[in-house]
Amino acid sequence: MRERGWVCVGVVVCVGVGTLSVGAVWHLCRVELNRVVVVGASLAGLRAAETLRSEGFGGEVIVVGAEQHRPYDRPPLSKKLLAGDWEPDRIQLRQPDSFDELDVEWRFGIAAAGLDADEQILHLTDGTDLAFDGCIIATGASCRRLADQSRFAHVHEVRTLDDSMRLRAEIAGGDQHVVVIGAGFIGLEVAATAKQLGNRVTVLEGASAPLIRGLGAEMGAAIGIAHEANGVDIRCDVHVDRLDDHGAMLQGGELIEADVVVVGIGVVPATAWLDDSGLEVRDGVVCDETLNARRLDGSVRPGVYAAGDVLRWPNQLFDEEMRVEHWTNAAEQGAAAAKNLLASASGGAPEPYASVPFFWSDQFDLRIQFVGRSGPDDEAVVVAGSVDDGKFLTLYRNGDRFRGALGVRAPRWVMPMRQLLAEQASWEEALAKAATFET
Repeated sequence: MRERGWVCVGVVVCVGVGTLSVGAVWHLCRVELNRVVVVGASLAGLRAAETLRSEGFGGEVIVVGAEQHRPYDRPPLSKKLLAGDWEPDRIQLRQPDSFDELDVEWRFGIAAAGLDADEQILHLTDGTDLAFDGCIIATGASCRRLADQSRFAHVHEVRTLDDSMRLRAEIAGGDQHVVVIGAGFIGLEVAATAKQLGNRVTVLEGASAPLIRGLGAEMGAAIGIAHEANGVDIRCDVHVDRLDDHGAMLQGGELIEADVVVVGIGVVPATAWLDDSGLEVRDGVVCDETLNARRLDGSVRPGVYAAGDVLRWPNQLFDEEMRVEHWTNAAEQGAAAAKNLLASASGGAPEPYASVPFFWSDQFDLRIQFVGRSGPDDEAVVVAGSVDDGKFLTLYRNGDRFRGALGVRAPRWVMPMRQLLAEQASWEEALAKAATFET
C-alpha cells in the first residue's frame, strides 16, 4: 500500500487507501516509497536512478525518456561525434550490462504528456498513466527555434544524437558554406568543427560580441578573435529576419547564402507538459534550495523533485536564483535530487544544493573553462597569462565580491578557483591565489 504525505503544522497526517494515521516526525511524515518515476533519460535522470539504487532504495524505479536511445553524453554532439572522430557507441554514458544491473525499468521513445502532482500521476504520450510515490523531473531543455525552421531540410539544430548525425552527414565531406546562427557555446563549437572538416563557415550573432551572455563582451571578443584566426567569419550586431531556401535573410534585406544552416540560439526548459501540473513554472520548474518542486502558491510539493537544465533554484553560495545548463550541474543535481527525495520520505532533513557552476568548451585548440557566474555588471580582469598569448586566467568581480573565473588553455589556474568560490572567498583572496600561479 502506498502512502502519501503532506506537510502540516504541529502534526503530520498521512493518508493511505482507506486509512488515516497521525505521527510526530521531523517535518515530513514517513512515506513508504514503492515506486519512483524519473522523467527524462539523459545524464540527470541516469544519475538520479543510479543514486536511488546506491542509497539502498529497493522499490520500483521507472525512467521515462522521449528519445529512443539509452542515456548518452551530449558534449561530444557538437565536437567529436559531429567531426566523425567518434561513433555513437562511444558516447553512451554506461555500458549495456551496467544498465541491466541497475534493475531499472526503462521506457524509451515515450514522452511525458502531463503531471498531476497532487494525485501523483504521470501521463504519457502513449496514453498510459503511471502512479508514483516519488517523482524526479529531469526533462532537460529543447532548442529555441526560428519561425518555420522545420520547413527547411538544410536547416539543423544540435541537441540530440540524431540531430548531430544528420548534420554530420551534411558537412562531413567539406566544401559546404555553413552558416551558424548564434555565437554561443554550441554555435561556436559547431563552427569550429565544421571549419576543421574543410567547410567555409560564417557565424551570425545579434549581440555585439560572441559568448556575451556567458563571458561578457571583452572575453567573448577574445574567443571570437581565435575563431577568425582559424578562418571563421563572425558577424556581430546582425539580426536574422527569416530563413530562406538559399540561406538566411537578414533584417535590411541581405541574403547570406548557405548550403547548410545551423540554428544555435539557446535552449528553453522542457516544461510544456507541466502546464496543468499545479507546479510553479517560470523559465524552468521552480524549486526550493533542496530541489523540491514548488506549487503555484509557493509551498513545496513533497515527493516531487527536479534536476538538470529544467529547474531553477536559489543557490545559496551566490544568493541568486539560477538555472544552469551544464553537464556538471546535471550530474550533481540528479544525485542530489534522489538523495533528498529519499531523505524527505524517511522523515529526515534534505540538504540544500549549493554548488559552484562549472562548464568547459573545446573550440579549435582552445580549452575554455569557467567556474562561477558572470553578469552584465561584473568586471572581468585578466590576472595571469595574456589574451595575446592565448593562455590566460580572467577573474570576475562585482564590487568586492569574487564571482567567477575563466581559463583559456589554463586548467591548472582555473580549477583552484572553484574551491575558492565554494568557500565564498573575497576578491582579495582570489587575487592572492592567482598571484601564486607561474606563467
